Amino acid sequence: MLSESVSVNLDTAPAYWFLNALHILLAQNQSGDGAYSLIHLTAPPGFETPYHLHQTEDEAFYVLEGELTVIRDGEKFVAGPGGYVFLQRGVPHGFRNSGDKTSRVLIHVIPGGKVGFVGMMLEMAVPIRDRHKLPEATPPDLKKLNALCEQNEISILGPLPI
Repeated sequence: MLSESVSVNLDTAPAYWFLNALHILLAQNQSGDGAYSLIHLTAPPGFETPYHLHQTEDEAFYVLEGELTVIRDGEKFVAGPGGYVFLQRGVPHGFRNSGDKTSRVLIHVIPGGKVGFVGMMLEMAVPIRDRHKLPEATPPDLKKLNALCEQNEISILGPLPI
């Protein structure tokens, strides 16, 4: 358990390039001994996740800017600024930036810590030092992604349904 307070912002929190989008890790184990993690996602138009499910954690998305289409257990939801979507563990889901502008989203992962989504992301992602010079988009290493997801109790179910 961390005995000191932690304060970060979008300029000082650790930043990662993962699946061709910027992920800023605002909270991890610092918050309530791993009770949750908080990620600020900046996703370009067309960004999408695989269709997947988390076996041991819930996720919630709060859209700050842009538009997300979320597919949860076959149902489609479109969330714009101020939109909130809760995704319970064990429920298949995925999302895409379905707008024509960059989307900014807060992703809450409950519980957080160094396992599950955050653990997988930290092993797969490239740390970013200069948030104004992002890497070029490249296809992800699907073999590595699948192996890391399996290790972190995430099941990849395939591409995101239309």
